[in-house]
Amino acid sequence: MSQWFSFSRWLGIVGKEFIQLKRDRLTFGMIVGIPVVQLILFGFAINSDPKHLPTAALIADRGEFSRSILAGLKNSSYFEYIGEAANEQESDRMLATGKAQFVVTIPADFSLRLVRGERPALLLEADATDPSATGNAIAAVNQLAQTVLAHDLTGPLAPLAGSAGAFEIRVHARYNPEAITQYNIVPGLMGVILTMTMVMMTGLAITRERERGTMENLLATPATVLEVMTGKIVPYVLIGLIQVTLVLTLARLLFGVPIHGSLTVLYLAVLVFIAANLTLGLTFSSLARNQLQAMQMTFFFFLPSMLLSGFMFPFRGMPNWAQDIGEALPLTHFLRVVRGVLLKGNGWPEVIPETWPIALFGLVVIAIGLRTFRSTLD
Repeated sequence: MSQWFSFSRWLGIVGKEFIQLKRDRLTFGMIVGIPVVQLILFGFAINSDPKHLPTAALIADRGEFSRSILAGLKNSSYFEYIGEAANEQESDRMLATGKAQFVVTIPADFSLRLVRGERPALLLEADATDPSATGNAIAAVNQLAQTVLAHDLTGPLAPLAGSAGAFEIRVHARYNPEAITQYNIVPGLMGVILTMTMVMMTGLAITRERERGTMENLLATPATVLEVMTGKIVPYVLIGLIQVTLVLTLARLLFGVPIHGSLTVLYLAVLVFIAANLTLGLTFSSLARNQLQAMQMTFFFFLPSMLLSGFMFPFRGMPNWAQDIGEALPLTHFLRVVRGVLLKGNGWPEVIPETWPIALFGLVVIAIGLRTFRSTLD
C-alpha cells in the first residue's frame, strides 16, 4: 500500500507547498488582497442609483416660480446645482465635457404663461451616454414637477395646481436618445481590452527574458535601459492599434455605434493610452520575479480599473473616495475620451483635459520602471 500512497510523503509535499507560499509573498498577498478589494469595491463603492448629479441651469426668467423650481432641484437628492450657464454655447460645452450631467432651461415667458394657465414647458437636457446614470434622476424630476410649486400656487392660482401640474418638463436625452446600452458599453470595451492585453503582454516581457535565461544576453549588449524598455514597447503599440481598429469596425457594423467625432483625434488619444498601459506592464515585469507574479500584478490593477472607471457602473454613483481612486486610473479618462469622441463628437478642446492625466500616469510609471529595471540590471 505504501508504494501506492505514503502518508508521510504526502505530508512532505503539503509542507513543501506551504513553505513555497510563505516564500512567495506576492501570491499570499493576492490570496488575502483580492477578496478584501472585491468586498470593499462591491460593498461600498458600487452604486447603480447615482445621486447628486451635477446640474446647471440656463435661466431666461428670474421670477418666483423659477426660483422655486431651482430650489426644488437643489433640495432633491438626485440633482446637485453647480451654477448657471451664460448661454446655450456654454451649456452645450458643459454637457460635452461632462462637467454637467443635466442642464435645465427656463424660457423667458415661463412665469407669464404659467399664470395664464397655458402649462409652459421646461427643457431638461441630459447627458445620456450612460442610460443607467440618468434614468432614476429623470423619473424623479417628473415627480418633482407635480409638487415643487405647491407653496406658490395658492389663492387665485390654486386651480393651476391640477393633477397634470402647472407646467411640464420636456426631457431631451442627448447623445443617446434611445438609451441603447451598447452605445455606452461597446466603446468602453475598447479601453478595457487595451488595458487587459497591453499590461498583460508587456508584463510578461522582462520576466520571460529572466526565466529563459536570455537576460544575460541583454546585459552583455551596449543597449541602455531606456532603449531596452522602449524597444520592447513598440511592437505592442502596433498590436494595440490593430485591436482598436477591429473594435471600431465591429462596433459600427454589428451594433451601429455612431462615430460623430474625428478618428484622428481618437487614434492620437489611443496612442497615449496604449503607451501608459505598456509602461505599466513593463514596470510590473521589472518588479516581478516570474511570469505568475507579473500576471497577478496585472489582475490586481485590472480589477479596480474595470470597477472604478465607470465602465460597469455609473462613475458618479460611487462615493468620493472611490471617485478619487478612479480619477487616478487611466481607463477612467480614456472612457470619457472614446465615448465623447464617438457619441458627442468631441474635439481637441474636450479631449485634452482627459488626455493629459493619462500621459502623466505614463510618465510616473515609466520613471518607476526605469529605476527598478536599472536595479534589476545591476
